[in-house]
Amino acid sequence: MIKSLLAIVVATLVFCSPLHADFVGLQIGTSFWTPDYKGSFALDGASTGTTIDIQDDLGFDDESHSDLWIKIEHPVPVLPNLKFVSSDLDASSNSTLSRNIEYGDSTFSAGADINTRFDMTNTELTLYYELLDNWINFDLGLTVRQYDGQSRISTTGTDAGEDLDFAVPLLYVDARIDLPFSGFFVDSTMNTISIDDNAISDINVSLGYESDFGLGARLGYRTLELEFDESDLDVNLEFEGTYLNLFYHF
Repeated sequence: MIKSLLAIVVATLVFCSPLHADFVGLQIGTSFWTPDYKGSFALDGASTGTTIDIQDDLGFDDESHSDLWIKIEHPVPVLPNLKFVSSDLDASSNSTLSRNIEYGDSTFSAGADINTRFDMTNTELTLYYELLDNWINFDLGLTVRQYDGQSRISTTGTDAGEDLDFAVPLLYVDARIDLPFSGFFVDSTMNTISIDDNAISDINVSLGYESDFGLGARLGYRTLELEFDESDLDVNLEFEGTYLNLFYHF
């Protein structure tokens, strides 16, 4: 995926440079996030499968995740700017069940040692416009996020799970306020959608610093809330915690 993102960047710069070489902006960054896990999920719905708590039943604890993002901004008024993100959200745990649980067509008995993997790894493409671009920056656009992962519980002789392969559109809002004469800034990014009983809310707020050479860092707090029913998997989860972002602005 990283190679694909870099290939897109190179192709875009090659296309844009002959016309507006001095005006194409490029940002590359990576983030490191250690969230707490909360919530539950059930395969085939709570009416036929147990609603499983990821902390109490499965023993999930803090785990580090990372992402890579690239933003490309250009001077062509009609065309939107581009942002690409590849996010790792793959977590696993080992635990001993304190009660019987049902997951899909499988039953896991109390006392069983189980291994659980919950993978919400995703990639996304955002098309956005800069509505403000001075000491206050404001971007508005549309994100398409593609999830490619799985939810799986296994023990000796029993394995049950569901592959996750679906895309969702999200409203994209990004705001940044530069603090005068300091290089410091505060910013926030939001991706969100809510349709019927399905909702995703991904919000972060941070304090950052960008040097005169374009090298910068952010320290912030991110909350990701997922509530959906997809491929017979009912999910109600929340991931939240601090993150560190390092970036370079060409």
